[in-house]
Amino acid sequence: MKIAYVTESLLPHVDGVSRTLAQLFGFLEQQPGVDFRVLSPFTPPPEISWAGRVGHLPYVRFPLNRAYRVAVPIGHKVSARLDAYGPDLIHVVSPTPVAVRAQKYGLRRGIPVVSSFHTHFVSYFHFYRLGWLEGWGWNVLRRFYARCEVVYAPSHGIIRELARHGITNTELWSRGIDLARFSPRWRDAELRARVGADDRTPVLLMVSRLVKEKDLADLVAADRILRSRGARYRLVLVGDGPMRGELEKSLPDAHFAGHQTGEALARWYASGDVFVFPSTTETFGNVILEAQASGLPAVVVDSGGPPDLVEPGETGLIARANDPEDFAAKVLSLLEDPEARRRMGCRGREAAAEHDWSAINGRLLESYRRVLEGYRPRAAR
Repeated sequence: MKIAYVTESLLPHVDGVSRTLAQLFGFLEQQPGVDFRVLSPFTPPPEISWAGRVGHLPYVRFPLNRAYRVAVPIGHKVSARLDAYGPDLIHVVSPTPVAVRAQKYGLRRGIPVVSSFHTHFVSYFHFYRLGWLEGWGWNVLRRFYARCEVVYAPSHGIIRELARHGITNTELWSRGIDLARFSPRWRDAELRARVGADDRTPVLLMVSRLVKEKDLADLVAADRILRSRGARYRLVLVGDGPMRGELEKSLPDAHFAGHQTGEALARWYASGDVFVFPSTTETFGNVILEAQASGLPAVVVDSGGPPDLVEPGETGLIARANDPEDFAAKVLSLLEDPEARRRMGCRGREAAAEHDWSAINGRLLESYRRVLEGYRPRAAR
């Protein structure tokens, strides 16, 4: 089986999409009879084992976040590269111009095209005062995904939301976790002391890009509510982004750890006591799984993918979306109950262990095979 991937997100750019694809590509390398190539505006460093399989695409920077790149399908180079490779299956990762070009190529050549839903772009519009574009955005997605044999979604919540908007050709492609990398064993008393936490002062931890679409205004509001009620804690934000300066002013008592990777990131996770994540735009919530693997209960909201990962009262709590009062109340209940934090953290670690990357990506590969076996070119339908 020869698979061509077209993606705007890839290492060394780090986000949930690039980490997910890195896990998938590492898995595919080990599968007999499977080959793959990647077209992307990012070029991984040579130490990445599959870096030689990546073909670079020209790009422009995304105006709302210049860390992101949008590939430019100049001329017929995309078609020529795909012709040279001769894929059996094309996987387009996001509904971008180059993905549409690859999609049309597959339809012309009688090659099945699948896609995956990673980023809730349509939900971002209202954060940038473009809410009037949401209807148009869903129309674009419906047309794009209708040309795909399967759309892989990371959570049951997102599958239900896509169905409400007329996108029903979906299958679940969940996400996994490295339990050795994220573990309670990384808990670091010195790190906690550095942010002013001790055994009687819990750490509220959020790991995220610092951008509007993570509902960080709700976190600021919840922090103010908690402080008005005399709650004792330290708030730590791990990550960076364009909102950092604004947040440092709005959260003067918080500690901003910046972007962290590897062992340093694992230590921050394990050194927290409650993971807080008010985002309404997540399709899955990799950071929630990482926090659970590190032994933390999570407080999330009832929107998107995160509710799939949290069993209320067992691995964390679920608050109403965009309701800082309810979010603060849920957090406060854990701040005041160390035994509940410990119990939910232990159960969260057990739940995270059920997300094995090899099994998850093995099921995706089996789905690819089913698509190939059942495919009929659309002109023949």
